Amino acid sequence: MSLSIPADDLLRWNDTTALHWRDFLLAHPEILSLPCDVRNSQTVGDLLQHIVAVELRYAQRLASLPESPYDDIPHDSPTTIFAVHTIALDFIRPLLADDTYDWSHTIDFTTISMGHLRSTRQTILVHLLMHSIRHYAQLATLVRANGFTPTWPMDYLFLDATRPE
Repeated sequence: MSLSIPADDLLRWNDTTALHWRDFLLAHPEILSLPCDVRNSQTVGDLLQHIVAVELRYAQRLASLPESPYDDIPHDSPTTIFAVHTIALDFIRPLLADDTYDWSHTIDFTTISMGHLRSTRQTILVHLLMHSIRHYAQLATLVRANGFTPTWPMDYLFLDATRPE
């Protein structure tokens, strides 16, 4: 049996997670300045910049748009950080709705950390969505260690799970 997870569901999980983090950080903006060593970040704000920069730059690649310079991507407030997230997903949604878009097409691109690479659009999309989730999990551990407790369920299971009657 072959099983596929719909890209729309992964996008919804990514977006739901990001919006919970946005709201949590709006309530606790001091978290942005917490020290953070995830992927060479100095602060949580730096990590969040990395998360949304990857989303935006890969979304731009998939949409055949020029990539935004990494350093131009803001990380000064939850509002500006997560506005970038919204822009990135706004580039992705029309591609998912386009039945003619070739997800198996291979594209060449250059990354900041790994140099020149080639991959399918499908792999790039899954990376864009799952990369964020992975870093949000790291962020959850970091904020808990610093006395902040996110209270929403973060697992994919909770997108559609209900309690039996």
